[in-house]
Amino acid sequence: TVRAQGSGMNPLSDVRLIFDRALERVDPYRMIQKHVRLEGERLVIEHEGQTLVEDLGEYRKVVVLGIGKASSHMARALEEILGARLSEGAVVTKYGHAQRLEQIRVIEAAHPVPDANSVSGARELCDIASEANEHTLILSLISGGGSALFCLPEEGISLADKQRMTQVLLESGADIREINTVRKHISRVKGGKFARMAYPARLINLILSDVIGDRLDSIASGISVPDATTFAEAAAIIQKYGIDHQVPPSITRFIQAGLEGGQADTPKAGDRAFKRVANILLGNNLAACRAAARAGEECGYRTVFLTSSLTGEAREIAHFFAALARDLDQGLTAFERPALLIAGGETTVTIRGDGKGGRNQELALAFLVDLLATSPDLERIVFLSGGTDGQDGPTDAAGAVISAGVRERITALELDPGTYLARNDAYRFFEQTGSLLMTGPTGTNVCDLQLLIVA
Repeated sequence: TVRAQGSGMNPLSDVRLIFDRALERVDPYRMIQKHVRLEGERLVIEHEGQTLVEDLGEYRKVVVLGIGKASSHMARALEEILGARLSEGAVVTKYGHAQRLEQIRVIEAAHPVPDANSVSGARELCDIASEANEHTLILSLISGGGSALFCLPEEGISLADKQRMTQVLLESGADIREINTVRKHISRVKGGKFARMAYPARLINLILSDVIGDRLDSIASGISVPDATTFAEAAAIIQKYGIDHQVPPSITRFIQAGLEGGQADTPKAGDRAFKRVANILLGNNLAACRAAARAGEECGYRTVFLTSSLTGEAREIAHFFAALARDLDQGLTAFERPALLIAGGETTVTIRGDGKGGRNQELALAFLVDLLATSPDLERIVFLSGGTDGQDGPTDAAGAVISAGVRERITALELDPGTYLARNDAYRFFEQTGSLLMTGPTGTNVCDLQLLIVA
């Protein structure tokens, strides 16, 4: 419903409605249904003014494979579209994100640190891809989380070593591109290696991006595209963050062998593995931000979209939003109230304490600490930071919401938000104030959203 500007506004409920509208835009089931259809024997994929048509009569088998948090939702749509034309399929998704499917097998595995199911699921998908030939069409569904869920370490590297490496990288402060550069070089499927396995089948990848800038070689560690990174870059990232002493010996030896030419690097542009590959990006953070902007305008806010490429340490980004909130509240900016400012991207957290939380909860708590230091009155300010997958870090919350009510509960409960922030313990803080953003698994994953309302 479109409301007149400023009439009947409820910023706290509005911010949740706006977040939900953004999620609806990047719903993976709806995206597949919107962009893919079957016309007789022709499979038609349309997106961004481009059309790809495949004559299914030319193939003996049509296979659906998928990895990522959205993979089973995407697969459900393809099951309905393909019907009897579907030969077989399997997808690997995160625990709690699975959909019930009729023809496609669903394997649940761990994220962000892989487990045994990540390995067994990867083997199953690789077995299917390896058996494919030039008469096979593989529809590959790729979404965020695929790097951990699709895990097949190189020879001599154990799952435990891969798990340890992943955990060390996540806690180091490295960004997702850097993390994936290392992971590609210790994997049998990442960095274009899966495309090499599937060749000479026709491989069409339908992709939901959770990576800033939508770089296809970074989404799920680029299993289907050429990889420009090298063993030298992987080694440099380990040195940059000073984690070389934490790297398992088997991984150190493997990377060293790659540096010395004893291990082949990832496949590069021009490799025959990519001759029959098509990559189609169906959804990303920008699409979610635009949907949030439309919803904000319908609610009557003067909406400003800042960026879909927000990166950096969560606590530092929080200072930026707190400064905006203060200036807006005092009428010191060019933005007019009632204002809605929208940003998307993915921040990082360097672990310093032993608390529980995620990057969005940390960002929200740092925002609160900053704002309370100079502006104890939060009456007109509402701030939401949430992950579009519905799970922020190793928690069941998507993020957190800051409003005037939080200030009241801090006083009533005699809480010190700065102490919780120092321990990286945002979850327990917001659990007490009743400010956690709880959505449950959303079935999608296009990074994070930050929504700032000043009424």
